[in-house]
Amino acid sequence: MTIPILPIGPRFGTFFFPGPTEVRPEILETMQKKMIPHRGAEFEALFARIEAGLRDVFLTGRPVYVSTSSASGLMEGAILNAPVGAILALVNGSFSERFARIAMSCGREVEMLTVAPGRTFELADVEERLAARKYAAMTVVHSESSTGVLTDVREMTAAAHRHGAMCLVDSVTGVAGAPLQFDAWEMDFVLTGSQKALALPPGLAFAAASAAYVESAKTVPNRGSYFDIVEFDAFAHKNQTPNTPAVSLLYALDAQLADIGREGIERRWERHEAMRAATERWVYRCADRLGIPLMHVAPEGARSPTVTGIYLPKDVRSSDLVKAVAGRGYVIGAGYGPLKDTTFRIGHMGDHTLDGLHGCLEACEKSLRSLT
Repeated sequence: MTIPILPIGPRFGTFFFPGPTEVRPEILETMQKKMIPHRGAEFEALFARIEAGLRDVFLTGRPVYVSTSSASGLMEGAILNAPVGAILALVNGSFSERFARIAMSCGREVEMLTVAPGRTFELADVEERLAARKYAAMTVVHSESSTGVLTDVREMTAAAHRHGAMCLVDSVTGVAGAPLQFDAWEMDFVLTGSQKALALPPGLAFAAASAAYVESAKTVPNRGSYFDIVEFDAFAHKNQTPNTPAVSLLYALDAQLADIGREGIERRWERHEAMRAATERWVYRCADRLGIPLMHVAPEGARSPTVTGIYLPKDVRSSDLVKAVAGRGYVIGAGYGPLKDTTFRIGHMGDHTLDGLHGCLEACEKSLRSLT
């Protein structure tokens, strides 16, 4: 496998936080372009390019909606526009639980199918819950960035459809880093954010919705205004957004999508998979070299290509490791939620390469050696 090396400068590649991720200086510089009206030909030409690039990322012929918000906004939008009825939430970490809580805050009846953090879902268990009663929709997180677990959202979507439910997918740390094919997998709704594997500044969110989802949304009362997917869909067909967008961020998006197009989405997936595999090998080798119980949070075969969660020895706190690694010039993430003190996370996503990752892993190993 030949992994492409992106045209990055020597100072790039020290920020391995699990989101926001590092943004190349040349992408940041594009945000200094002049302001333009968002209801005019120049903007529509910009948005048309963006739409084409996003469709290649999501692998869809459907519009991809661009929201000036965090991904949490489109999580709420996914719920507000979903068919009326009960929602089954698949929960295996802090962000999948967040999706469930957002659904509850929107006044939905929500039931949770919960597994321990660091686990994914057995298809038989999901099928059993879906068969137990009528659900309008099911929520699931593709790449659970609190643990580094990757869930088979193609399988989950098919299961939901077999029981007459739509599947709402949070792929915040999935899209552009982990394989996802919106059309081929017959998905209903997939959302992501700008600051993860797309390697952009925070502030934008993106979603694709099936034609069936949009038609169903037209019948949903009280679906709100700012995240009205029916309105997003109508404006997207005109190469516009329904409300004032963050034009400067769109300049960055336009430039980054051009680079992603040159790399190719499949090769981008390959690069992320190579970083996941390298991190996996490092965990085993580091544990052996240092003689410490260093273990993955996610099980083998269900590890995200964008973020790795790792259990620490009992006598090492994640905050101490993060500080020690920072002293060697790299930024990684502490654990999150109930795993805050006992794990650390490496975000190997976006425009990072194997060369840069090796430096981060070396800094992690030297820091662990100093703390154990």
